[in-house]
Amino acid sequence: MPRMRMTIAIAAVVAVAFSILSPSLRAEPSASINDTARFIAGLPPSPGSPLTAYTNDGYWKQYARGFDEAWNNLEKRQLSKISAMVSRDFHTRQSVLFYFFSGPDFLYADAFFPSADTYVMAGLEPPGDIPDLRKFSRGEIATSLRALRSSLSSVLSYSFFRTKSMRVDFSRAKLNGTLPVLMTFLARSGKTIYDVSLFDLQSDGTLHPAEDKIANPTGKGVKIIFGDANVGRKRTLYYFSTDLSDGGIKTSGFLKFCDGLGHGDSFLKSASYLMHSDNFSTVRDYLLSHSVSLLQDDSGIPIRFFAQGWQLKPYGRYVGPISLFGGKYQAKLNEVFGKGRATPIDFSLGYRWRPRESNILLAIRDPSATAFEAAPAAGMKKSDLDSGDALGSQANADVPQRPKYRRHKEQTVNKDFQLFGYLP
Repeated sequence: MPRMRMTIAIAAVVAVAFSILSPSLRAEPSASINDTARFIAGLPPSPGSPLTAYTNDGYWKQYARGFDEAWNNLEKRQLSKISAMVSRDFHTRQSVLFYFFSGPDFLYADAFFPSADTYVMAGLEPPGDIPDLRKFSRGEIATSLRALRSSLSSVLSYSFFRTKSMRVDFSRAKLNGTLPVLMTFLARSGKTIYDVSLFDLQSDGTLHPAEDKIANPTGKGVKIIFGDANVGRKRTLYYFSTDLSDGGIKTSGFLKFCDGLGHGDSFLKSASYLMHSDNFSTVRDYLLSHSVSLLQDDSGIPIRFFAQGWQLKPYGRYVGPISLFGGKYQAKLNEVFGKGRATPIDFSLGYRWRPRESNILLAIRDPSATAFEAAPAAGMKKSDLDSGDALGSQANADVPQRPKYRRHKEQTVNKDFQLFGYLP
């Protein structure tokens, strides 16, 4: 009898203690990762989801309406036109896509490569935490959604992330890192997310669950299993937070992981012309040797590397880089995009976000092809062009004398560009 009274007393104390816990600490039904993605993307979660109650709040309704409007404009201005181009011209897609220097831009990876089974994306930005909105107050949810929408403004409007602002946005937000952005784009693109897991990268190229806390990881990342709505086939997205410069990539194990996937397609956009420098020669050479096809704007791999062994299909118009990257003008690329050679496009991409100023080059591996004759630089033998050092020293020869009217135009474009506060 005394034991029974003691048991009842303990139960009463536990009940009282539980009743005064903050709502965020009480046991509540867990929202699925897919419902969480839909909610932060401004889409209604599934019926019965614990997040459904929040969709009746005024802030979420306003957020959803604003996101719907922005996405519909993006669909009309960009995505539908890219889809038409892909359906018309891209017929031999590989199952793997390598998208390095991507940040969390699944949006355009999916637009140009909608049928890939495996996406490998990489950037410096950390993946962040797997969001659990049960730990957020209503006020924190509202603030977090506003911050998320703000971080997406440049990519929705101009097709690229502002690198400097992205680092600040992703580190300060409660919805932190690249993962919430990836989840948002997956949900808005009509995908169903089945699983999300964080991992650490080891120098031998193996991935380990983040909770294992391995010693000396060389990188971090997130693995997302997803599929198209109403389609059973599951697909995989890997995002790596890792250093792609020669100083980091040679020992990180990232390329060893990629080796296990074989060859694939590659995509480069708004890559800050980093691979124009020999400080990024390792990742540049890897993409050239492992790509069946490579789609890029002029900020990717310099055109001189595509002289032999590639078929080139230019799209859009090459008017040179913005003045922030003025030294990266490529005379040979201007020839490739010469009058009548390029297929027009009706959308914008990359740093040249104004209509009719964007360029895209599709390079398709063909060992028997000669895209153009690579002219040696002064004092260099033609046979020397097979050397990476020779190609690197040729870079300055690509910079022509610029006419005054073009220089004035570059400065005008840059003033608009500075509105975004971009720094590479």
